[in-house]
Amino acid sequence: MRRARSKKGKIRRDPELKEFIRQRPDRRWSPEQIPQAPRTAFPDEPERHLAHETLYQAVHLPHRGGLERTPGVPRTGRPARRRRRRPYERATRFIDPGTLIGHRPEALNDRRVAGSREGDPIVGKGNRSAIGTLVDRSTRYVELLHPPGGRGAEQVRDALVHALGDLPAEPARSVTRDQGSETSRHDEFTRSTGVPVHFCEPAGPWQRGSNENTNGPLRRYFPKSTDLSLLGAGDLAFVAAELDSRPRKTLGWNTPANLFAKLVATLE
Repeated sequence: MRRARSKKGKIRRDPELKEFIRQRPDRRWSPEQIPQAPRTAFPDEPERHLAHETLYQAVHLPHRGGLERTPGVPRTGRPARRRRRRPYERATRFIDPGTLIGHRPEALNDRRVAGSREGDPIVGKGNRSAIGTLVDRSTRYVELLHPPGGRGAEQVRDALVHALGDLPAEPARSVTRDQGSETSRHDEFTRSTGVPVHFCEPAGPWQRGSNENTNGPLRRYFPKSTDLSLLGAGDLAFVAAELDSRPRKTLGWNTPANLFAKLVATLE
């Protein structure tokens, strides 16, 4: 009663508009798609034009109201709105939060500089087994990791240390991964090897483009129905060698193995 401009919500004030809108969620329209329909149906009645925020308020705010909560309204089925964090507010969920990809040094963003790798697990049948991948952003050289004894954070840390711990500084400049729980011991890996780990934004696999493009060819060897726990280090080395010996268009039809060998030779 104390509100300066107290009034019913737009949808509650207009029963015809309310019924017009109610038909759209039944067809599984999203809150951003629904407001486009009144603009087409009532082009000369701007008072009936909506923003998607109006629909959210009509469902979630009792004092605004207008749309009853029924199956399919809202389409996600969530009982309450979920606040979206801004990109600058996001952080990893680990004890040591790590560094997001947006803070990766500019020199490491240049693909012409070898030594920056992207990594990700490939999960097997029933999500019960996994192998790790590392792809060099410059040479596209692929390494497959065989976590000993499981796919937990300790096993992944040990596999990364084994793969990168003995390399010269240039071929091992950084690792970029997603925020899966298997990478939660990234700080221990960095202390052991001196190689920093950077993390993609949530739901941002495209930020590891080289790694994502490698997973497709790998799935031809390891379909999702494969029990990856049955594979040994020799099996993974064989597949990695086949991938690294293929000429790549993006490399001028050179092979990742040849470019990586030349890089290591210049540093010895």
